[in-house]
Amino acid sequence: MFDLRPVGYVIGLLVAVLGATMLLPMGLDLYLGNGNWPAFFESALLTGMTGGLIALACANGTDERLSIQQTFFLTSGVWLVLPVFAALPFMLGVPDARAVDAFFEAMSGLTTTGATVFSGLDDMPAGTLLWRSMLQWFGGVGIIVVAMVFLPELKVGGMQIFRSEAFDTSGKVLPRAVEIASRISGIYVFLTLACVLSYNAVGMPFFDALNHALTTVSTGGFSTHDASFGVYQGVPEYVASVYMMLASLPFVRYVQLLAGQAKPILRDSQIWTYLAIIAAFVLVIAAFRVLVNGDHYEHAFREGIFNVTSIISGTGYASVDYQLWGNLPVILFFFIGLIGGCAGSTACSIKVFRYQLLFSAIRVQIKTLYAPHGMFTPRYNGRRVDDEVLSSVMSFFVYFVVTLGAVTVLLGATGLDATTSLSGAAAALANIGPGLGDQIGPAGNFAGLNDIAKWILSVAMLIGRLELLTVYAILTVTFWRV
Repeated sequence: MFDLRPVGYVIGLLVAVLGATMLLPMGLDLYLGNGNWPAFFESALLTGMTGGLIALACANGTDERLSIQQTFFLTSGVWLVLPVFAALPFMLGVPDARAVDAFFEAMSGLTTTGATVFSGLDDMPAGTLLWRSMLQWFGGVGIIVVAMVFLPELKVGGMQIFRSEAFDTSGKVLPRAVEIASRISGIYVFLTLACVLSYNAVGMPFFDALNHALTTVSTGGFSTHDASFGVYQGVPEYVASVYMMLASLPFVRYVQLLAGQAKPILRDSQIWTYLAIIAAFVLVIAAFRVLVNGDHYEHAFREGIFNVTSIISGTGYASVDYQLWGNLPVILFFFIGLIGGCAGSTACSIKVFRYQLLFSAIRVQIKTLYAPHGMFTPRYNGRRVDDEVLSSVMSFFVYFVVTLGAVTVLLGATGLDATTSLSGAAAALANIGPGLGDQIGPAGNFAGLNDIAKWILSVAMLIGRLELLTVYAILTVTFWRV
């Protein structure tokens, strides 16, 4: 019989911790005297008590280690339950949001998607702005741990290829997760603090520097202004680009680097491929801006590197409305978002390593066609790739395309136009943030969508952030029979 107690215990603890963190924005609002602090106090009380009671009720079922089925359920359950409670401050205080909008914003925060339904950010209470940024920061470090511990263990989307990357988690998921989380969290906090200081040093006020650092290192993209990063054009865009890139690299490489192992980060083909992709797109877009739009070199390069890095990493900041640049940049930005960053980072979308494995498999097939008796093996970072890994990667691509099509059709059925439906589905499933079109493009937000579309997109964010197969597995009959 499937025992939910170990899953409930962990989720209960996380809910209780989430409630405790609500005291930070409460304290900020109380200090500033803006009258919004009771919303966070009530939310913290309700969340903390509920999480504590769930943990206590399930505490007698924590003796055994988590099974694979329980791990699948836990991974999905955390990202489904936490947004419910994270949405409470949005409903009880400013902006006094409806349930669908509050849940959408909370899900977008914790999955680090960055799509927002809130307007009037410039006049919103500081506590609410900080809470939005904190949700993305929590989601960023949380997804790194999931990517480094749970997904390789669950053999999701080819992630098992990283099981031997500095950590052996086989058969001991939760005990090993604590050790991995502690090391990664230290690096994550350091990058965040460095980002705060860097933003502040180039002229960003401390509160904005803090919030943008939280959402930059998490590659989340929430801003404290309706104009997003357009308020801070100039040197801050270069700073943001650097930290978005750093956050998009595998955090396990930072762990190895601190341990005195420099070779892994220097020889990781995923990292060099990712940086090469950014460089190529920046050059193309910058050249287009100079030759077609008549822009000057520095501005074209700055806007190119900032917006390319923002979209490919899934951060979703927008410094300008790049839809005004022309058709080519718009098309490129759409496909850039479907590439993503590196595995084991805060970045989202399909991830570079899957494309590498896909093209490696394609090369082998082509070689086999003209040399049928040859022995060709797909390789990644110099290592042979097992058939199991390739099968998982291929399955991921198929599920991604099918899910993208299904979400697009469902959004279209709610009355949205084709551009909004397709780009909205891609933005949610790949956790990018902005879509395309007048409504959800880089100069707009998701507030004007109908409620059904918002629920559909909320589910798509969850599915995409957990690498699709993690969620789909628990929806099968076989899962519950084991």
